[in-house]
Amino acid sequence: MRLRALLDTDALGLRLLGGQDELDRTVRGVMTTDLRDPSRYLSGGELVLTGLAWRHDATDSEPFVRILVGAGVTALAAGEAELGDVPEDLVVACAVHRLPLLAVNESVAFATITEHVVRQVSGERAGDLAAVVDRHRRMMTSGPAGGGPDVVLDLLGSDLDLRAWVLSPTGRLVAGPKVGGPALPADVRAGLAAEHLAATRAGRRAPHRVAVGPTTYSLFPVRNTGRTAAAVRDTRETVLSEWLLAVEADAGEWAEERLDLLYGVTQLIAVERDRREAARTVRRRLAQEVLELVQAGAAPAEIAARLRVAAPVLLPGLGAAPHWQVVVARVEWDGGEIEGGPVAQALLEEILVDPSPGSPGHSQSAGAEHSDRIAVAHTGDEAVALVPLPAVSAEHDGSESGILADTLLQSVRDPLTAGLNDDGRLTLGVSAAVHSAEGLRGALEEARHARRVAAARPGRVCAAGHQELASHVLLLPFVPDDVRRAFTARLLDPLRDYDRRHRAELIPTLEAFLDCDGSWTRCATRLHLHVNTLRYRVGRIEQLTSRDLSRLEDKLDFFLALRMS
Repeated sequence: MRLRALLDTDALGLRLLGGQDELDRTVRGVMTTDLRDPSRYLSGGELVLTGLAWRHDATDSEPFVRILVGAGVTALAAGEAELGDVPEDLVVACAVHRLPLLAVNESVAFATITEHVVRQVSGERAGDLAAVVDRHRRMMTSGPAGGGPDVVLDLLGSDLDLRAWVLSPTGRLVAGPKVGGPALPADVRAGLAAEHLAATRAGRRAPHRVAVGPTTYSLFPVRNTGRTAAAVRDTRETVLSEWLLAVEADAGEWAEERLDLLYGVTQLIAVERDRREAARTVRRRLAQEVLELVQAGAAPAEIAARLRVAAPVLLPGLGAAPHWQVVVARVEWDGGEIEGGPVAQALLEEILVDPSPGSPGHSQSAGAEHSDRIAVAHTGDEAVALVPLPAVSAEHDGSESGILADTLLQSVRDPLTAGLNDDGRLTLGVSAAVHSAEGLRGALEEARHARRVAAARPGRVCAAGHQELASHVLLLPFVPDDVRRAFTARLLDPLRDYDRRHRAELIPTLEAFLDCDGSWTRCATRLHLHVNTLRYRVGRIEQLTSRDLSRLEDKLDFFLALRMS
């Protein structure tokens, strides 16, 4: 479509600020950004929408415009919602580089312009393919009866013979074709999500092509639309919350028109994602209110009253008061310039969709239902999830039900590790279930302490639960790292050196001996050794370390050293 046609569309609220002689330029796509350098996401011919969050002073305009011109952008449209009138230095920079500049009235959402451009460009460029996009748009914007992204993917299959899936950043299936072959296995979904996150963090241009056995998949990002996207200046702020479109095809062999169409489809799916994000607002507010009451030490009656308000929203139709669990997450980035709380909040909302990831018996519809029962608040770098559990029978106290830390991350660890790359870390703590408002404060502290235990462990993604808060584990996270290293080295290094030289397996023997509570017979049986051989090994351990394994103090020291190593 011509740039002139956009200006002639009154509903878009566009006003020309410069480039009168360039209005016959062709618009081939649209992108919303506030990155200082968005060139890696540009392919040429785009109308770029910006909220100007990248601009700190007048000197920023000329480099930004120069980058857009170098990428072949057709025009720039600047929003007036944040700063009012478009700055004069940006007008001058666009004039110097002959880049048409438009102003977007504050009453018009960027998503409105995006949808219009996608629809018009597809219509002018792709003929029959445009009809597919238009059908997608109608079905996604017609309310609940439209069918959402599942219908979009079915149409991709029926009209373009493309099998495609919408995946979350952890590889959870958001939407997929109802017909057209077997389902996409969970391990493949997780692998595709990991590849997509790694490519995004590395700054590689999409679509990302990934081979899984004989099959090639092309991965397209489903980025945020609207004015929230305009405030994003660093990919780390959104990389762990954005969906992706996985297409079973090699996009490297596609004509440019088909690539453009798929990008248009991702923008339409992004509208659905933003709609779901908006639906979480009420649950987030409820969680924030309860969290503030708990942290302020409010009376249990006041907290209970707030929970009674929250319960019908989180568990509609439930007659009995539920049990509650608290999950605390913290995302930390090297440098500390990015607030981790919003990222942790989005991750908890994603991870807790299914409390038993990868377990049998959890359908996609069940996961979607559970996602409506999660309320997550955030403050600073920490996010706190209030998870209601259906009330259990009188013979159970709820401690055996609910979310378990050791299974919470098993299916999402690899994708999240790829997204965190080498400069981010996610740690989670899970409380026991509590059945009253009086228990929430203790549950919050328990979850926070479990998270600190997880933080003491190696790895980019770690979790710990209330079951792990035994007396010795409570102390270990607070021992300084240099003290831990010195203690374990002093006690275990002589044994490790001896094992390397003689293949004596003293360390495994020590672990088994302590695990058998010092029982010679049980330990020998477990290790398939004669008792005399076991006595010889234990004697060698005592000789090398100058310790006595018949003494409780020395047993405890060895136990802690093995745990800390």
